[in-house]
Amino acid sequence: MKYTVILERDEDGYYIVSVPALPGCFTQGRTREEALENAKEAIESYIGSLRKHNEPIPEDVGEEVVLDA
Repeated sequence: MKYTVILERDEDGYYIVSVPALPGCFTQGRTREEALENAKEAIESYIGSLRKHNEPIPEDVGEEVVLDA
């Protein structure tokens, strides 16, 4: 599955990542690469929890969106 992610840089230079299709799914990283890797792990954990609780898994096929401040 593919999910749209939104990357934003905070005032300390960290990349903050949110996944719009998965409410409450956020992570961060010092670099863009680290933030995206952490996002993959966060998405996998989120979906794992949905499966464990027999909840529907949202579908979202999109592309990466990068917002630089």
